[in-house]
Amino acid sequence: MGTNNTGNTSRKIKFGLAPKFVIGMILIVLCVTTAAIIVGTRTYENSTSEHYNTVAYQTAHVASGYFTEQELRDYASLVARYSKGEADISEIDAVTNSDRYKEIFEYIDKLRSRMGANDIFVSWCDYDELLAYTPEKAEAKEWNPIVYIMDSYFDPSLQFLMGNKGTVYPDYREDIAWSVVNGKPFEKKIITDYQFGHILTASYPVAFNGETVAFISVEIPMLTLESDISNYIIHVLIASGIVMTILLAAGIIFVVQAMIKPIGTVALEADKFVGSDAEISDKLGMIKTHDEIQLLSQSILRMEIDIKDYIENITKITAEKERIGAELNVATQIQADMLPSIFPPFPDRNEFDIFATMTPAKEVGGDFYDFFLIDDDHIAMVMADVSGKGVPAALFMVIAKTLIKNHAQLGELSPAKVLMRANEQLCEGNEAELFVTVWLGILEISTGKGKAANAGHEHPTLRRKGGKYELVEYRHSPAVATMDGIRFKEHDFELHPGDSLFVYTDGVAEATNSQNELYGTERMLDALNKDPNASPKTILENVKRSVDEFVGEAPQFDDITMLGFTYFGTEAT
Repeated sequence: MGTNNTGNTSRKIKFGLAPKFVIGMILIVLCVTTAAIIVGTRTYENSTSEHYNTVAYQTAHVASGYFTEQELRDYASLVARYSKGEADISEIDAVTNSDRYKEIFEYIDKLRSRMGANDIFVSWCDYDELLAYTPEKAEAKEWNPIVYIMDSYFDPSLQFLMGNKGTVYPDYREDIAWSVVNGKPFEKKIITDYQFGHILTASYPVAFNGETVAFISVEIPMLTLESDISNYIIHVLIASGIVMTILLAAGIIFVVQAMIKPIGTVALEADKFVGSDAEISDKLGMIKTHDEIQLLSQSILRMEIDIKDYIENITKITAEKERIGAELNVATQIQADMLPSIFPPFPDRNEFDIFATMTPAKEVGGDFYDFFLIDDDHIAMVMADVSGKGVPAALFMVIAKTLIKNHAQLGELSPAKVLMRANEQLCEGNEAELFVTVWLGILEISTGKGKAANAGHEHPTLRRKGGKYELVEYRHSPAVATMDGIRFKEHDFELHPGDSLFVYTDGVAEATNSQNELYGTERMLDALNKDPNASPKTILENVKRSVDEFVGEAPQFDDITMLGFTYFGTEAT
């Protein structure tokens, strides 16, 4: 725990919360300012253009009052006839040189100057020509649907004379046609860009009795629009800068004190806890923000306390586990020493060959095997499996093995009686209700005749000389220590020179692979018969190898215990 594998976390922080907050606030203010400028500019531009349009129509309406109905009809009729070649220039000159025409022009020119307009002109619209628009005619400047009656342009050298033809904006031709027919001004604003800036043109139809006689058009430069918008943008930027500065200052002070500083304390203390052998600081308990940060600091503090307690407990548990492990290693060694492990066990006896192994599933197991000479002419072989696993089974195994061996070495040659006497003693005080399955065989070495008792154990296998291993199946007796007063059955068997015996526990047949398939006795017989004439040691190695290949990576759930015996008879001696 003392090694800090993660390094100093605080040194890895290159971009803290404070600069992130400042940048975030700046971006938010910039976005809000940009949106305000865009929306405000469009709103202001629309309202300003609407104002200019209203002024232009009012100016055109005032200008229409300078004409009498008859005068305007006469002027319109004259320019219409002139445009069609039905009147000559002398008629035009006579009108333009008249005092009344000059008087009206002077009124209109003064109105233009007073209203700040670029131009106020009076025209007649050739409706048929207006409808005859084609892009080609407009491109060739052959489409001129209006004829000037009077023009008061601010530059006298560029004024149109009475009878001059002019064009209109093609995009507005349908609106002008509608206005000609209905005698009402159209709602669409005509705004164009010239070298003088934005120009708004309002065309006011002068109608008598629903008949449009002429148009009075006013061109007003929206000179103040650009400057007003620029001033608006500057004011918004200045105001935004002031607001942003105030917000940033207040926000930084508030966020640093209320959030970033406490969060930094939490992060720093957590980092120190990781790198300082779980030393708990009291700074986390001093955070009093009365919000989620305080809840977070208290949770981390509780977590640190729990972790420290856990480390102390796990240290104790680890030490205890190591102690138990050491004791289990001793127990494993003791158990291994209790089983015959020196082979050949009877080097001066040539009548037989015997070999046995036990592979526990845990540190200590409940299986056991044993073999020993009862006298010079009798050998006992034991294969047993205690219910359960681990230490309890191992303790019960020690007692069962000792009792069986003691009763047999007293000269008892009946396996059934040996198991009966062991059963009586094992049933006494067996509150854990453990039991043991036992196969016990006692063989007369000189003749090969023997007796065997099977107390709930696996069927043994037998191979006759030159043949294969086969299961020897018969009815079992109950397991030892299941109840008092059991009378165990025994049966006779006989081995001839060259015959072999193989006994085992259920850990062999019930070995399980990762697909939950059992090894089974058929695979066991195949392994035995792979080399049936081999020595008991080789036979056991073949079976163990076959089991391991079948199980693969799956864990071992039960002890695996096997014993092999080959009888050679007295002739071998």
